[in-house]
Amino acid sequence: MISFIRNLVGVKTDQAVQGAVEALVRWDPQSATEAELRGMEQHLDELGRQVAEARQAFDREQREADAISQLSQQRMAAAEQLQQRMQAEADPTRKAELERSLATLVGMLEQMAPDIDRERQDAADAAQFLHMLEDTYAQAGQKLKGARDALNRAQRDMGRAEQQREVAERRAEAARQAAGLSSATSGLSVALKAMQDNAARNLAAAEAANSKAKLLQPSRPEQDDPNIAAAMAAASGRPALPNTLSDRLSALRQKQLGAPRQLNAPDRG
Repeated sequence: MISFIRNLVGVKTDQAVQGAVEALVRWDPQSATEAELRGMEQHLDELGRQVAEARQAFDREQREADAISQLSQQRMAAAEQLQQRMQAEADPTRKAELERSLATLVGMLEQMAPDIDRERQDAADAAQFLHMLEDTYAQAGQKLKGARDALNRAQRDMGRAEQQREVAERRAEAARQAAGLSSATSGLSVALKAMQDNAARNLAAAEAANSKAKLLQPSRPEQDDPNIAAAMAAASGRPALPNTLSDRLSALRQKQLGAPRQLNAPDRG
């Protein structure tokens, strides 16, 4: 295979193939980044082109091996026919001609034997190299696909984590707003309680004033009973008000008697 690798132009001596294969074999996709994935994709693309070229080379080598093998088989069959004819020929001259022809074919078969072996080996080496590249390409493709899937999952996980963080922040903000509203409601409750307490104090003061007014005002008996009313008036130093017609007339008479007399006007004579 070494000679085949050295002689197969465009495939075996291509350092890019070796670099791509070594990079893909050593590559660990578990911790691959996006940049590394792009680099591996480039290696994979290069390796894919080399696989295509290796397949073309193998097909060419196989055709050459098949052609020389077919030619060798044809010459071998012709040599066997010549040998049979030579053995069956009775004419010495004709037999000598067949012998010379057979000797020529045998010599050609002996000369092409190494070429047949070389072409067969080259075709086998090309097939082995192609299978190696194809296996490496398939493994690298699986690695790359797995790494791409892992990276996509990681990106989705990061996206979900970001969404969860945003939701948590919104919840925290809502909690802060609720706490502020609670404080405002608490302050409003304090103000309302103060207003209610003030209203209760004012109501208590009004009730006390009404009670005092009721206490100081004369009761209904003191107003309805004339005798009690007169006694209460006398006790307070105020004259009792007349209630009956006689009392009222007597009060008028006392006022008239107590008023100064007017002088009579002189007679006009």
